Amino acid sequence: MDREKIERGVRLILEGIGENPDREGLIGTPDRIARMYEEIFAGLVQTAAEPLSKTFQTEDNEMVLERDITFYSTCEHHFMPFYGKAHLAYVPDGRVAGLSKLARTVEVYAKRPQLQEQMTAQIADAMMEYLKPKGAMVMLEAEHTCMTMRGVKKPGSRTVTFVTRGVFAEDAKLQNQFFELVRM
Repeated sequence: MDREKIERGVRLILEGIGENPDREGLIGTPDRIARMYEEIFAGLVQTAAEPLSKTFQTEDNEMVLERDITFYSTCEHHFMPFYGKAHLAYVPDGRVAGLSKLARTVEVYAKRPQLQEQMTAQIADAMMEYLKPKGAMVMLEAEHTCMTMRGVKKPGSRTVTFVTRGVFAEDAKLQNQFFELVRM
């Protein structure tokens, strides 16, 4: 990431809204925002290969579900936050990932300028690619500040997206089991 470019850009924004970037309260703001962007957009330099590459042999081929994984992301249209919960499931085909690795995978994709719909599919596709399961299902529930703070101004509204891959795409009973477990 180019911190100097970000700092220059923030100064231009401050000037553009009529602020003085050299006033006491704003002097360090361009640097703080540049450092913040390094953190919240860290997923731009990461892949899901690292968290999902460590797997363990298993004989159990039932559904594995990790639910209520909190995430924070940035809408690529307005550069405003959206945040919520991710629910991930897969049916192993002889190998399972450590549970923290699923949460780390969510982080990889959340820490990018993002669309919720795209992020949902990216997580499922990464699980299919690296875990090689029989199937995967991902559901995201999020509140978008571009809808709550501006525009239509409807706080509390949530957007729900889900995708199915493999056996989840083929089996409505398995999908329903996923939804029941998420709602427990």
